[in-house]
Amino acid sequence: MTITAAGGRLVVDSLQKHYELDGTEVPVVKNVTFTIEPGTFYSLLGPSGCGKTTTLRCVAGLETSNGGEISLDGTTLSTATTHIPPNKRDIGMVFQNYAIWPHMSVFANAVFPLQVSGGKLPKNEARLRAMEALELVQLDHLAQRPATALSGGQQQRLALARALAHRPRLLLLDEPLSNLDAKLRDTMRNELRSLQQELGISALYVTHDQSEALSMSDRVAVMNQGRIVQEAAPRDLYNQPADRFVADFVGRVNMIEATLHDRDSAGDAIVEAFGTRMTTPCPGEIRRGEQVTVTYRPESVRWHEAAVDRPNVLPARVIRVEFLGEIVEYEAEVLNGDQSVGTLVARGAPLATPPEGEVIYLELTPQACRVIAA
Repeated sequence: MTITAAGGRLVVDSLQKHYELDGTEVPVVKNVTFTIEPGTFYSLLGPSGCGKTTTLRCVAGLETSNGGEISLDGTTLSTATTHIPPNKRDIGMVFQNYAIWPHMSVFANAVFPLQVSGGKLPKNEARLRAMEALELVQLDHLAQRPATALSGGQQQRLALARALAHRPRLLLLDEPLSNLDAKLRDTMRNELRSLQQELGISALYVTHDQSEALSMSDRVAVMNQGRIVQEAAPRDLYNQPADRFVADFVGRVNMIEATLHDRDSAGDAIVEAFGTRMTTPCPGEIRRGEQVTVTYRPESVRWHEAAVDRPNVLPARVIRVEFLGEIVEYEAEVLNGDQSVGTLVARGAPLATPPEGEVIYLELTPQACRVIAA
């Protein structure tokens, strides 16, 4: 295997895209800006209809943008008045449905784009590149098999080989794992990330699955209603969401409505919630008396059989226990005296789970809390 790829630098600046609907412009992508550095795996994450696939299609040249600029290694691909066609953008793409040609063999699928592209290769060179790409995804021994005889995972590999055969500077992937079963999806996720790192190719990945984005990416941009609402490294995105939408969309989260009461000597906030006071780090621009939301991930909640002398320990009664395999999720109503003042969801190991109906004490470690302005 001798394939080499020079990762390109993609710059998307103030991208805009709208569609005409009954004579009215409907904006789909609204001033989206981001940069993918060479060799970086970058994901656009968001719910259906947020504009992430349209953004990718504009980068691919499959859609014509209405504003902004897209460039790859300094070469302009599109502006409001310029549009380089897809086959001249030095980009490879893997679609959600793979787009495998069913009447061709595995090899014919991989080599066909090289034979019909604008920079048509000599037959021997095209064959060599196609076989190198198939070897890369471990399909070279199936080169003569009909494409329809491949499994779902093998078809995904074939689509990837076809995209890599002409050695693009940028690889675009539009939810390529969504049609696979859960176990195969996990396997292919790891293989895809390892392959991208091995080749050093730049990748733009579109998904609505937060576990895919967090596990595979160097950077993740969360989109909502046509805009990027937060961009960060996966761990920072998960632990430090910028707003309620990001906190809620990226993983499970407890959202606790509270009021900023004061700050302690270390600058941390003292908030009033559940009829008591809790301590949590808090952005400096939030002032005393403001309504805030305290976010706390279920896996960070600790439980105790008896009260402990630590900050943010709340009595609670377990009202639901749900076995999920590798973890158990349980819901508890927080108590203020005999009154229920709210609920919290926690996750833990199956061997250490309180039974339903039991009164326990939940500890919300201050360092794991995150305050978001209302």
